[in-house]
Amino acid sequence: MDTDSFFLEVTEVVRETEDASSIVFSVPDEAADLFAFAPGQFLTLGVPSEETGLVARCYSICTPPGEPLTVTVKRTVGGYASNWLNDNLRAGDRVRVLPPSGIFTPKDWSADLLLFAGGSGITPILSIVRTAMRDHSGRVVLFYANRDERSVIFAEALTALAAEHPGRLQVFHWLESVQSLPSEAQLREFASAYSSWTSYCCGPAPYMSAVSNALRALDFPRARRHQEKFVSLGGNPFGDVEEVLAAQASLAEADDADEADEAPPAGPTGPVKVEVELDGEQHVFDDWQAGEKLLDFLESKGVKAPYSCREGECSACAIRLVSGEVTMLRNDVLDAEDLAEGIRLGCQSVPASEETVKVSYS
Repeated sequence: MDTDSFFLEVTEVVRETEDASSIVFSVPDEAADLFAFAPGQFLTLGVPSEETGLVARCYSICTPPGEPLTVTVKRTVGGYASNWLNDNLRAGDRVRVLPPSGIFTPKDWSADLLLFAGGSGITPILSIVRTAMRDHSGRVVLFYANRDERSVIFAEALTALAAEHPGRLQVFHWLESVQSLPSEAQLREFASAYSSWTSYCCGPAPYMSAVSNALRALDFPRARRHQEKFVSLGGNPFGDVEEVLAAQASLAEADDADEADEAPPAGPTGPVKVEVELDGEQHVFDDWQAGEKLLDFLESKGVKAPYSCREGECSACAIRLVSGEVTMLRNDVLDAEDLAEGIRLGCQSVPASEETVKVSYS
């Protein structure tokens, strides 16, 4: 069993729009430290499924640290989990939840923030906005794109925040029903007034791509461009759901056969030295074995490295490769730009050469 997962009680379900709800959880005292979160992080929920016993989905936290643990779920067309949660969840229900994860969190709160949100991508962005306004003194500009006025999640909350902090927070709404989809040229023109600010973006993939291209055209350095990236999880990160294991058992032999036909990635012939920077601490080991995933190795050494899905399907375990070589066994979330910047997934990285591997979780 994954002992870090808990069944959390739902204390309230708040209808935000016609197709989005916020789910407020009660965290027991014994799990308070485990479920402490940073602005911009997400939770992984276990949603009951008649076919597989459970499906795991990631939903961003909308509240700032210190306030009730709350995620917002927007329906997606054909999305089993999002529709089930919106249709069935009520106060008093219990949901299986993994601790907060993700790295979509400002590290320098003194910087002015240029935020882009599209649709339900406002959820982690709102957590960042609320934290910035409550705890810090920097300026924040938010560009928020939606289909139409009825689909704007947290419209009242954003209006209230902007009115409370008129000199620090500006919110610009963009409605597809009125202005069509924002083009790269329009995004570039908007962002040009904030070229020295630090940007965070969350929303549908085409929207994030357009924002990224616009910022690159303005020579925003990679260190000041951040995007939230996670996708629907295909595996079971909870680890002990018997229904899931039974449902997947029939696939195991076929999977094993496929893997047997694949040549293992080239790697070192012996153990490799690895140096890991995590939360300001340096961890050095000289016995990282070929074929062993970095996350598994660090856990065997008692190092609490971040992760969520363990399947290469989210970015919660992202590391930056400082030196050395690793091979990722799977990657469903990092793009070519991420890879060029040295970003890798710790849950899927195995040593690829004899030389010392240096990585950082910062």
